[in-house]
Amino acid sequence: MTDKIYNVLFLCTGNSARSIMAEALISTMGNGRFRGFSAGSQPGGTVNPYAIEQIKNTSYPVDHLRSKSWDEFAQADAPQMDFIITVCDNAAGEPCPVWIGHPMSAHWGFEDPAAFIGTDEEKREEFHRIFRQIMGRVHTFVELPLAMLERNAIQQEIKNIGDKPV
Repeated sequence: MTDKIYNVLFLCTGNSARSIMAEALISTMGNGRFRGFSAGSQPGGTVNPYAIEQIKNTSYPVDHLRSKSWDEFAQADAPQMDFIITVCDNAAGEPCPVWIGHPMSAHWGFEDPAAFIGTDEEKREEFHRIFRQIMGRVHTFVELPLAMLERNAIQQEIKNIGDKPV
């Protein structure tokens, strides 16, 4: 058995909703085995308040959440990532920085709840729907027996998670 803590970076264009929610979920659902991070290729500078509402339902602290550039994680002094997961189609298609340590990567696409137009209650429902989808994929991921799998098998498994319908 390994005591390794895996670092997981979730990427999205604006880093205001999906990637932020994924960061919180992997950190809380991973039971100490995973440390979540999030960033964006073109961060908007603020975290969506509906995303914060969803995260408050977990034990993840929201006071340090911020929208930030993925460039922070490409620096030499940044935490070394084990996994990089894009959660929006735009970020998946953009040229990414070269990541230290060559982490495994996958794309888990989710609709953008921040783009949803409706009443405040309808927006909350949309954020909750996407939050539950992210939660489902994160649950599958944290249940993988990473310490027992070879790198190629892990890479295939994280890709498969994103290929399954949400």
